[in-house]
Amino acid sequence: MSNQSYYAHTSAFLDDGCVIGEGTKIWHFCHIMAGAHIGANCSLGQNVFVAADVHLGNNVKIQNNVSIYTGVICEDDVFLGPSMVFTNVVNPRSAVNRKDAYKKTHVGRGSTIGANATIVCGTKIGAYAFVGAGAVVTKDIPPYALVVGNPARRIGWMSEHGERLHFNDQGIAVCPGSNQTYRLVAGLVQKLDTKPVEQ
Repeated sequence: MSNQSYYAHTSAFLDDGCVIGEGTKIWHFCHIMAGAHIGANCSLGQNVFVAADVHLGNNVKIQNNVSIYTGVICEDDVFLGPSMVFTNVVNPRSAVNRKDAYKKTHVGRGSTIGANATIVCGTKIGAYAFVGAGAVVTKDIPPYALVVGNPARRIGWMSEHGERLHFNDQGIAVCPGSNQTYRLVAGLVQKLDTKPVEQ
């Protein structure tokens, strides 16, 4: 482990060899495996499991009962809702060892994944996307997309502030929470006066 500039509850189990950033808080009954890398100012709620080789950026908020398996990368400012689920094998069988078949899942900066959502491995969630509660994500999601259902489908767009965007005939929308302006062109959203967000 890196240093003691973070907080870990006495019931949490932190394996030697995990890296935890400054200001991070790890609450009751968490388990962080060796090789996991957690950034600064993160919050891990009760009963969170972080597997080896998982990478979490800074200011990642993880609610209770979330397991993050090998192959998952979360960029800065990601929110993982209560009891949401990641997978890392497409076709698991108890009697077949498929540890060499783990697929990576990439969660882009500022994204939100709602309570009880399931993210099937091998998918890429674009920056500031919003996955509704209970959704089942089976394919890539573009930046700023709002998706719901099983399988998840896009029903709209969200701002970086977490507000629904409504585009006019010119493809322009203003976030009601932040007054930031966004443009929708060819099925992709861009915040104006900034560089396009990579998928």
